[in-house]
Amino acid sequence: MQSPGDDSIFDDPGPRDACGVFGVWAPGEEVAKLSYYGLYALQHRGQESAGIAVSNGDRIMVFKDMGLVSQVFDETTLNSLTGHLAVGHCRYSTTGASTWSNAQPTFRGTPDYGIALAHNGNLTNTDELQSWLETSAEAPEVPRKHRMDSTSDTALVTALLTVHGAQGLREAALEVLPRLRGAFCLVFCNEETLFAARDPQGIHPLVLGRLENGWVVASETAALDIIGATFIREVEPGEMVSIGAAGLSTTRFAQAEPKGCLFEYVYLARPDTVIAGRRVHAARVEIGRTLALEAPIDADLVIPTPESGTPSAIGYAEASGIPFGMGLVKNSYVGRTFIQPSQTIRQLGIRLKLNPIRDMIEGKRLIVVDDSIVRGNTQRALVKMLREAGAAEVHVRIASPPVQWPCFFGIDFATRAELIAPGLSQEEICRSIGADSLAYITLEGLVASTGRSMKTLCRACFDGIYPVQIPADRAAQMGLETHG
Repeated sequence: MQSPGDDSIFDDPGPRDACGVFGVWAPGEEVAKLSYYGLYALQHRGQESAGIAVSNGDRIMVFKDMGLVSQVFDETTLNSLTGHLAVGHCRYSTTGASTWSNAQPTFRGTPDYGIALAHNGNLTNTDELQSWLETSAEAPEVPRKHRMDSTSDTALVTALLTVHGAQGLREAALEVLPRLRGAFCLVFCNEETLFAARDPQGIHPLVLGRLENGWVVASETAALDIIGATFIREVEPGEMVSIGAAGLSTTRFAQAEPKGCLFEYVYLARPDTVIAGRRVHAARVEIGRTLALEAPIDADLVIPTPESGTPSAIGYAEASGIPFGMGLVKNSYVGRTFIQPSQTIRQLGIRLKLNPIRDMIEGKRLIVVDDSIVRGNTQRALVKMLREAGAAEVHVRIASPPVQWPCFFGIDFATRAELIAPGLSQEEICRSIGADSLAYITLEGLVASTGRSMKTLCRACFDGIYPVQIPADRAAQMGLETHG
């Protein structure tokens, strides 16, 4: 945990999503390469590891490794993964260690077929599921080689599908899926059929697309766009889709209780993605307009913290009439690295990712629009950098309410003790980051900007009201008191 004065960008990476998932059923197509490009479009959802499982109808081959999609796969590897269906994954670990063994897709075998599975989200009842697995695995008809000790919730689901798979993968899924609690977008397959399933709350997005010769499922519509697939619809909350030689079929395993993640609109999803019928970029511009109406300030220039703050900064400038400008340049090539920074490099902090354009900001009163404040260290370093570059005033505007509560559904926020908002007032946070003023959009304003109703969204990180019951021991580990 950081000290309040530490401004190292390395220790304040901001919120990160658990994973991106992708699946394709397309006989005659190069499904491994389609998966590669689909995962490339989803790279922002997970940057620790990547993997693709491909079936040719007789066997499933899995290739996965640590690193970015472009680091894990090359032409030779992709050419060796031949078949008619594939499951792909890019991972950021929120459960299970960041190791090769926990990279996805996971793979397990039954006596009759193999199972490859990719998961986006976090389950909240893993202890209950682990007990069920142990009870199931004691049955004499389950060979010992098919029992396993899971190190992530994804491996746990794969094991459950394995030990309950005597009647087939579809039947196993319909037995296992209703027992899962929390957030899960699953894409999985055996040698012949591709499956996709989404939790009853639909917390994270999962979409269905059509190719000329097949079907695609993915975490975001942007992954459909990159491979030329046509968006058909979202996979519904509580729905399982099956795709095989007989076509597409759908089964409901639980009643839908929609509670989509509000933070997808703030930060997680790509701006070119469509969620619930609205493009995320348009929602973020509207968030900026609302923020300008709720928190006006006299200034000379509106600048974003690129890139996540850019659409909202555009909206703020439009509504306020204050000129928009790019006062910061982002290094697009800063990503995951295996090289530990030296103390000298640590002291450079945010400059590795952002650098001010002095001619744009010198002597000006700035409005800086960012997507969120988690610990406050990034904003503190940014305000300091802008002042050193000659800004006369720095007014920070945040396109989300204060992050008050941890997430149990696949976003890696800090524990509540590490979040800056619960312990300080808005005025105190403003002083802490060194800004001349600070304002957040209201929760009501944020929700209205998405075009959705409050009751259809998970806002737990902002208001502490969780759509799925959180076990007391897990809540205590995250520093969460009983609330909501």
